[in-house]
Amino acid sequence: MRGGKNMWERNVKDKRILVIGAARSGCAVARFLWEKGANVTLTDGKRADQLGEALKQLQDCSMDFFLGEEPVIYPGSFHYAVISPGVPLDVPLVEKLRRAKIPLTGEMELAYQYAKSSLVAITGTNGKTTTTSLLGEIFSNAGMPVLVGGNIGIPLVSTVESIPENGVIVAEVSSFQLETIESFRPKAAIILNITPDHLDRHKTMKGYTEAKARIFENQRPSDFCILNHDDPRVRKLAGRSPGKTVFFSQKTQLPRGVFLKNGIITVKMDDDSFNVIGTNDIYIKGKHNLENALAATTAAFCMGVSPEVIGRTLKSFPGVAHRLEFVREVGGVSYINDSKGTNPDSTIKALEAFDQPIILIAGGKNKGSDFTKLAKLIKKKVRSLILVGEAGPVIGKAVAEQGFTEFMAAKDFSETVSLAQRLARPGDVVLLSPACASWDMFNNYEERGDLFKKLVNEIGR
Repeated sequence: MRGGKNMWERNVKDKRILVIGAARSGCAVARFLWEKGANVTLTDGKRADQLGEALKQLQDCSMDFFLGEEPVIYPGSFHYAVISPGVPLDVPLVEKLRRAKIPLTGEMELAYQYAKSSLVAITGTNGKTTTTSLLGEIFSNAGMPVLVGGNIGIPLVSTVESIPENGVIVAEVSSFQLETIESFRPKAAIILNITPDHLDRHKTMKGYTEAKARIFENQRPSDFCILNHDDPRVRKLAGRSPGKTVFFSQKTQLPRGVFLKNGIITVKMDDDSFNVIGTNDIYIKGKHNLENALAATTAAFCMGVSPEVIGRTLKSFPGVAHRLEFVREVGGVSYINDSKGTNPDSTIKALEAFDQPIILIAGGKNKGSDFTKLAKLIKKKVRSLILVGEAGPVIGKAVAEQGFTEFMAAKDFSETVSLAQRLARPGDVVLLSPACASWDMFNNYEERGDLFKKLVNEIGR
């Protein structure tokens, strides 16, 4: 199961290990290593009072904390360092570690070193969480022990050892996490799509694409590389994996792969062909969710799950929180929480899912995105736009350049819902799909979505 190079020793008892970043992933790593007998030091640029709830899980742990400051780095000061995915690799602390020749790895690679079961890994700009959750449900319905985790909000390292060899780990993997892999080797690696995102960190689309493509760099000929045939950037990655490439497509009936034929998801492998489910029978709706369903079908079939189990799951899987999540209907107005829409392409997909007039709430922390394409669709699909957060003025400028004038700024996030309520008419959709990260106002997109749902549920009560 292991693949590629590996600097990590599984026995870390009494090893001095520096963990960089005290958010959810870093705290999970710190506890995991402490429980294995390591001498852990946790550092973060923020002070304890600036950090979230994650630190509470370390209250009973004996370790050194450098919060708002850094430990002194010199050759031999630590045996290893583990960096959280939210910490860029170009920070001065990382350069000090390199000069001191202290090996550096990430949480995803660390978790992989302790995994006993097969791994299915999913990356892409959009659709990762839905596809990951859907695949987990398919494997569970097939009677397999399964762990769903990773970038989905559950650090893999927390529970990776609980899954036996006959189980499967389904991991959502971000480009940040892939930057620090070494031997990480998925049995099935999926790239859903690649559109501009995180350019504030990766700088260029080439850098972003190359980070995503690392997901299959350690695969072997017996593994599966699952790619979206409809995405030109993804399609060009065929041949980069040593594994077997299998495509999925909404647009093309493939000679081999998973595709649509007469409105039915069809699997065709070599001489065998199977019908899985009609698209009208899939519970989760929208073109983007059909893409997710095709990807999950491909991976599940490659991992040995029957078409019957796959089809039954697609018929009942309800989707995930914060992704086009119906909250409530008030006065004939539907309120939809798409807080996980953290880039323009994700918000474009959300807008395309509705035929009704839309009141859109957007804005947050800009990740270096270009909002031009989104602005053009806003002009066509949105009746009123409510902007909030750091990126609000940038989005406002983009829509104004397209001749769209029906937009306004909220003074804070709480005001967005009251403004939307005043603007909405019966039959409208109020859609929170920010096209931006949440970090200017919230710790994460879940916190933002939860506040939106709370505000909506307070209307008229």
